[in-house]
Amino acid sequence: MAPAIEDPHNARSRRTRDALLAATREILECDGFEALTMAEVAARAGVSRRAVYLHFRSRTDLVTALFGYVADREGLAESLARVWEATNSVEALREWVRHLARYHPRLTVMNHALARVDPSDADAARHKRTVAAAQLDNCRRIAGRLAEEGRLAAPWTADTAADMLWSLISTDLFDRIMTERDWPQEQVEEHLLALYESTFVHPASGEGH
Repeated sequence: MAPAIEDPHNARSRRTRDALLAATREILECDGFEALTMAEVAARAGVSRRAVYLHFRSRTDLVTALFGYVADREGLAESLARVWEATNSVEALREWVRHLARYHPRLTVMNHALARVDPSDADAARHKRTVAAAQLDNCRRIAGRLAEEGRLAAPWTADTAADMLWSLISTDLFDRIMTERDWPQEQVEEHLLALYESTFVHPASGEGH
């Protein structure tokens, strides 16, 4: 078997790679991880199985590349940039809430597919760990900044605040409040801002007791 293409440079190769990853996402969202095979990806993308293997050596490689593909398509870096460019830690926390309110619902179908996955599926488990690790790293960065600037409320530490922020990235939360209770994004954002600030932020001098 020829080695997989690690970094496709020409436009045709990039289009094929993107088509394969788009097909992968579609299969996962519509049919679940159990339906994901190299043959099904090829069929869904309208290419040969050989074309799939030219870009991805295995199903594992395909699923590993999926996180970056989805993040790129949904604008993760652009959304998070507002968090990291915030002028202070409290504003960074606010931008984090706004990021969650606008970005997380875009992944609802994908998150539901992950929730249904067979625990014995190693590729799916690896993808879930990748997503969780990236989310936890972001939460640690936010909590650490709050602590460094003296704005983290008691009894939180940087570690416990990061763990709680990470736990609050919940598909169930957004499903219940936005789908079952029909809250618009603006209302979700407003009330999550109030929740996060009252929970995690210690008032600065002159802001309150």
